[in-house]
Amino acid sequence: MAHLPSDTSMLATKLVGASAGAAVSLVYLLPKTRHEAAGRFFTGLACGVIFGGPTGLWAADRLALSDLLSDAEIMLAGSAIASLCAWWVLGILSRLAERYGDKPGA
Repeated sequence: MAHLPSDTSMLATKLVGASAGAAVSLVYLLPKTRHEAAGRFFTGLACGVIFGGPTGLWAADRLALSDLLSDAEIMLAGSAIASLCAWWVLGILSRLAERYGDKPGA
C-alpha cells in the first residue's frame, strides 16, 4: 500500500510548488477552454506532488546548489518545475492532437 508522507510541511511545500508551477505556465500557454484549463491544472498539480522530490534533487544537483538550498527549497523548486513541465507537455500535445488528429466526418 502507498505510504503518504508523515511530514505535512513537505506535502504542503509540494502543493504550493506545484500550484505555482501550474499558475506560471498558465500565463505562457493559455488554455482554450475551461475543461482544458482544469485538466492541465490538475495534471500539473499531480505531477508536481508526485515528481517534485526527484525533480528538485536532480535540478539542485545539476546546478550545483545542493549545499546552498534547504530541503524545503529543493522540494518547492522541484514541484514547480515538474508542474510547469507537465503543463507545457499536456498543452503542446493537446494542440498537436487538435491540429493533426482525425477530424470527424472528414
